[in-house]
Amino acid sequence: MARIFIEEENRTINDVEAIRAYLQPHGIWYERWETEGRLSPTSTDAEILSKFAPEVEKLKQQGGFVTADVINVHRDTPNLDAMLQKFNKEHTHSEDEVRFTVSGRGLFHIHPEKGPVFAVEVESGDLINVPRGTKHWFNLCDDRHIRCIRLFEDPSGWTPEYIEQGVHSSFQPLCFGPKYVEGQEGLKSVINL
Repeated sequence: MARIFIEEENRTINDVEAIRAYLQPHGIWYERWETEGRLSPTSTDAEILSKFAPEVEKLKQQGGFVTADVINVHRDTPNLDAMLQKFNKEHTHSEDEVRFTVSGRGLFHIHPEKGPVFAVEVESGDLINVPRGTKHWFNLCDDRHIRCIRLFEDPSGWTPEYIEQGVHSSFQPLCFGPKYVEGQEGLKSVINL
């Protein structure tokens, strides 16, 4: 289940309804989809899309999305660091970013127009959107793995529009596992488990 971390307020939100209530004023929706028993670790991208076809079709109808795919990133992905450089700097998109996490974990940092930066850690079963024009960035967690269904309004996908002098460099670049890992000098500790 997702968690929200609000560093400036030294606050963590773990309850599903409280997460939804916190995200809603920012135009972000959050859902939990059941994954238990629907997939195996060896499920192909096509099998994943097939297993979640009803949910994906509903989102397409609601949000005007025309295509969906599956992205599978893990520590052995060729050129992983170069790929992650595209998303770990503060940016916006011209369409909603919609992700359903099939496996693994990741961290969306959201920089709203009003209010503090907050981070949403997602894991298997979590669906989140980042509305078009919302400043944000994304990092993997310490296991450096995430597999997600992505939805797009434009079949060619979207391009990040980077924010000059974004605040991303002031925050931890990863979310961490069971033990808190001390950050570098001057970085805010987004997650302290």
